[in-house]
Amino acid sequence: MTDDESESVLSDSHEGSELELPVIQLCGLVEELSYVNSALKTETEMFEKYYAKLEPRDQRPPRLSEIKISAADYAQFRGRRRSKSRTGMDRGVGLTADQKLELVQKEVADMKDDLRHTRANAERDLQHHEAIIEEAEIRWSEVSREVHEFEKDILKAISKKKGSILATQKVMKYIEDMNRRRDNMKEKLRLKNVSLKVQRKKMLLQLRQKEEVSEALHDVDFQQLKIENAQFLETIEARNQELTQLKLSSGNTLQVLNAYKSKLHKAMEIYLNLDKEILLRKELLEKIEKETLQVEEDRAKAEAVNKRLRKQLAEFRAPQVMTYVREKILNADLEKSIRMWERKVEIAEMSLKGHRKAWNRMKITNEQLQADYLAGK
Repeated sequence: MTDDESESVLSDSHEGSELELPVIQLCGLVEELSYVNSALKTETEMFEKYYAKLEPRDQRPPRLSEIKISAADYAQFRGRRRSKSRTGMDRGVGLTADQKLELVQKEVADMKDDLRHTRANAERDLQHHEAIIEEAEIRWSEVSREVHEFEKDILKAISKKKGSILATQKVMKYIEDMNRRRDNMKEKLRLKNVSLKVQRKKMLLQLRQKEEVSEALHDVDFQQLKIENAQFLETIEARNQELTQLKLSSGNTLQVLNAYKSKLHKAMEIYLNLDKEILLRKELLEKIEKETLQVEEDRAKAEAVNKRLRKQLAEFRAPQVMTYVREKILNADLEKSIRMWERKVEIAEMSLKGHRKAWNRMKITNEQLQADYLAGK
C-alpha cells in the first residue's frame, strides 16, 4: 500500500466513522490507525536510509520530514493528493514482500556490522583506558613511595630545631639521589630502546630472508616438499597406529592393574582382620598362661594340704572306749558348770543393775539434800 492509498483510506474511514460509528469504536479505530501509521513511519524511515546509502546526498530528493510548508498549503496539498488517490488509486506502485524482506535483511546486516564495529571500538577504548589507569596507579604508587621516603628522611629532620644544617644536607643528598636514579633509569631505557631496535632489525632481516627464500622456491622444491610431506604423513600414520596399540595395551594393563588393586585391597583387609585376630589370640594366650600359673600354684597348695591331711590321717589313732566315756562325762560336767556360771553371771548383772539404780537414787537424794542445806544457810 502506497502513501496516497493509505491517506485516502484513512480519510474515507474517518469520514464514514464520524457519521456512523459510536465513540468507543472511534477510539479503537484511532488506536488501530495510529499503530498502522507508526509501522508505516518505521518502514518509510528504513526505506529512506537504504535509499540514502544508494545515492549521494546532493542528488537525492528531500525527505517529507525536511520539507517545511504552511498549514494551508499542506491542507491544499493533502486535498489534491486525496482527489488524485481517489481517481487514480490503481496507478500507485509499491514494493513487493521479497523486496521488503531483502531491504530488511540488508538493514539488519548493516546494524550487526555497526554493532560489531562499535563493540570492537569499545573494547579497544576499554583496553586503552585500563592501560592508562594501570600506568596511573603505578605512577601514583611510585609518587606515594617517594613522598613517604621524603617525609621520613627530610621532613622529620627539618622539624627538629637543631637539625637545620643536617636537613639541608639531606635535602641536597635526596635531590642528588633522585637525579642519579633518573639518569640510571634514562640509561636503562636507552639501552632497552637500542636492544629493541636491534631486535626489530633482526626480525626485519629474518622476514626479508624468508620472503627471498619463498620467492626462490621452484617446482622441484615443492615436489620435494610434497614427497617429504607424504613420507612424514606415513610416519605419522604409523606412529598413530603404534599409539593406538599402546593405548589399547595401556587400557588392558590398566584393567589388570585395577583388578590387582582390588585383590590387594581385599588382601589388605584380610591382613588387617588377621592382625586383629592375632592380637586377640595373643591376649587370650597371655590370659590363659596367667590362669595356668595360678592353677599350678593352687594345685601345689592343694597337694601340700592333701599331703598334710594324708599324714594326719595316717598318724591318727582312735582313743580307747573308757577314755572316750570319761572325756564325754567330763565334757558334760564342764558344759553344766558353764551353764551354771552363765546363770550366776546373769544374776550378778541383774543385782548390779539394781545396785546401780539404788546408788543413782542415793546420789540424787544426796545432791538434793546438799542443795537444800546450802539454800537454808
